[in-house]
Amino acid sequence: MTFSIVARDPANGDLGVAVASKFLAVGSVVPWARAGVGAIATQALANVTYGPDGLAALESGADARAVVARLTEADDGRSERQLGIVDAQGGSASQTGEGCLSWAGGRVADGLAVQGNILVGPEVVDAMFAAFEASVRSLPDRLLAALLAGDRAGGDARGRESAALLVVRQGAGYGGTTDRWIDLRVDDHTDPVPELRRLFDIWRLLSERPEPEDLVAIDPALAAELRDRLTRAGWAPGRDDAFAASVRGALAGVTRIGSPRDAGADWDATWDGALVAWMGVANLEERTAAAGWLDPAVLEQLRAATEP
Repeated sequence: MTFSIVARDPANGDLGVAVASKFLAVGSVVPWARAGVGAIATQALANVTYGPDGLAALESGADARAVVARLTEADDGRSERQLGIVDAQGGSASQTGEGCLSWAGGRVADGLAVQGNILVGPEVVDAMFAAFEASVRSLPDRLLAALLAGDRAGGDARGRESAALLVVRQGAGYGGTTDRWIDLRVDDHTDPVPELRRLFDIWRLLSERPEPEDLVAIDPALAAELRDRLTRAGWAPGRDDAFAASVRGALAGVTRIGSPRDAGADWDATWDGALVAWMGVANLEERTAAAGWLDPAVLEQLRAATEP
């Protein structure tokens, strides 16, 4: 009742799972991952303990194949289970029990396991495999490309309902305290895979940090536009209500991208502070540039927020 892809990025060790199904909230059951350890998809008549138990076995030093064997041998219901595992070294394994409903099966390669059950046919897994292998983008992009390819090849024979993306990276979770870099779910939707992609694009806007070379210098013309738009947005310097004060306090220690530059008399510290405060309210604080610089994505959002 599900098709999934589990993979590792050989360039940086990121690990992730993407999954879709005619099943409510598939992201609450199938995907499991831990940075530096491995990633697992447990599905069909899913044994959810395969997730935490499998990660514990991987962390103890067992590879993907050994963990699949360990989990299934201890499970009386193994004939109805399906799972895919990729370990932190890029080892991979996919297991489809003989009792899984047709069409069911999977494919593996280094750092990659693709599997599905109750699919329209093997073309779903083949399309996912090919799409992932053909992409040279980031791991999240490749996972989503594969999921969309499987969906458009027919996907779950029963229809569509939910999809999820989980990607882990050490210290990349919100606030840097967990490894849960990307954790997005579409629980109930008529076309969940494109909807998942839409959510990912929003996540990218709000969570990714630009490179210093992507920033634009605030010159007099840009400074004038920023002052006008911030004023229209209600965030000109001098706003002293309790909410504004709390926002400024919360953002006082925000990490800024690049090295500060003097933008001249048209853009002083008060306007810089007003911009940072507005960005915090808009959830764009991850894109805070050093004084005198601006992320073009922030400018685009400010323009959109202040159009007549």
